[in-house]
Amino acid sequence: MNNDELNSAIAAHARWKGRLLTAIEQGKCDVSVADASRDDHCQFGKWLKETPGLTREQHYGKVKELHHKFHAEAGNVLSLALAGKKDAAKSSMNVGSPFLNVSSALTYAIVAWRDAK
Repeated sequence: MNNDELNSAIAAHARWKGRLLTAIEQGKCDVSVADASRDDHCQFGKWLKETPGLTREQHYGKVKELHHKFHAEAGNVLSLALAGKKDAAKSSMNVGSPFLNVSSALTYAIVAWRDAK
């Protein structure tokens, strides 16, 4: 179990908010909606999928599920942003939105996993 990997995951997924806000403002992004929606394209997703023995970790299942949902919601926001629906995209990132709820839940779950070590 690698705390560096968990810390990196927290930071990387926090950066998604900025990336999405930039996409909303600019109407473009360096990542496609399809790739943003996939939970196995980011470094953390690859680590979750490829690291032997992780499935036996207590926090693995919850983190994997939340990570999947996070990327699905990021893809939804990015889809709105790239379609030029700025108001809808911004609203989809507001307090109480599925994106923000799953983002927070993912961060808390990764922190709990890290701190359990």
